[in-house]
Amino acid sequence: MDRGPEQRRSEQRQSDRRESEQRRSEQRQSGRRKSEQRRSDRRELDRRESSRPELDSREPERRESSGKRRGRFAAVIIAGVAVLAVAGLGYVGIQKKKAAEAASAKATAEAEDSNTVTWQGKNYKYNQNLSNYLLLGVDKRTPAETRVGKADAGQADALFLLSLNRKTKEMTLITIPRDTMTDVESFDLEGKSLGKSKDHISLSYGYGDGGAESCKLTQEAVSNLFYGLPIQGYLAMNLDGIPELAKSVGGLTVTVPNNSLEYKYPEFAEGAEVTLTEENTEIFVRSRDVDESQSAIYRMERQKAFLDAFSKKAKECYKQNAKFAANLFVAIKPYTVTNISEDRLMKLFQTADEGDGYTEWTVPGEGTQGLSYDEYHVDDDALYAKIMETFYQEVK
Repeated sequence: MDRGPEQRRSEQRQSDRRESEQRRSEQRQSGRRKSEQRRSDRRELDRRESSRPELDSREPERRESSGKRRGRFAAVIIAGVAVLAVAGLGYVGIQKKKAAEAASAKATAEAEDSNTVTWQGKNYKYNQNLSNYLLLGVDKRTPAETRVGKADAGQADALFLLSLNRKTKEMTLITIPRDTMTDVESFDLEGKSLGKSKDHISLSYGYGDGGAESCKLTQEAVSNLFYGLPIQGYLAMNLDGIPELAKSVGGLTVTVPNNSLEYKYPEFAEGAEVTLTEENTEIFVRSRDVDESQSAIYRMERQKAFLDAFSKKAKECYKQNAKFAANLFVAIKPYTVTNISEDRLMKLFQTADEGDGYTEWTVPGEGTQGLSYDEYHVDDDALYAKIMETFYQEVK
């Protein structure tokens, strides 16, 4: 009797896990060396940071919502919060790229002093007017109650880095593919660190406790990917928040960007205009064919389409009701984990609403088929160039 598809997938997953563990074991020694170097770099950076006055790098104090605060609406931030469901500041310098991490020698940088880096023959300083926030979408229906090391907290299926320039009011939204291969810290069942090794960035969340510790592990992985970039806060949302997003705007219309869902849902044919509601939004932003290579990339395109549509609809809702943003946060609060206070979020709305500049980009790289799972390998030089362009300013 032929085995059913579920049994075959279960056996395949078990086989994949064994291969993955073997691969991690082989990489662990190298990962530990890299980890120690990064920790050494970070201790030096922290020492420099300690001599500077704190701005808003401290963890914001949590406060209960009064239900009466009114913030001006910033559609991009609201949309960023929406996408997470799918699925201070001080200088922290970019260290010189190590040979093992560089794809070529075209772009090189080295620290001249504690405040400047040299890249392509020019001097740059980190832009201290930036606030950076990590937005996560977790593939769990309810917050996981677990502990570090059990590796059952779920995965960060959607990762976005939101950067706000408090001076110019410009915003940048950076998409991080969930299969990005980078240094991820793993733990044994007792919660003891096993060091770092190359793995999918989405797995960094799973080694935590399903709450703050998971978010911090992913925050560290993202910061390391961006060469020690400071990240001031995080907000993660689980799957149960998705219907609330569609409900908050009374449904929204999107243009389907690809045919990745048509095989199972004919209504989501490429180019079709469909209305997303509480019932079908999760299908659109989360579903993918796990047997098709790079299906997560196609899903990411749908998430971006949802982002654009939600942003436009949310702006309309805010024009009709000034309390829209506050009401939305109240609705999604049970499904989120964050260290960003409501006051801080409202200040972000106000700041962003005062500016018109908005850009978005995806971590540059290429999707490939790994031994067991899809992998996304970063174009190191291209990412470095984007980091300099987005987070640094040339010293004239």
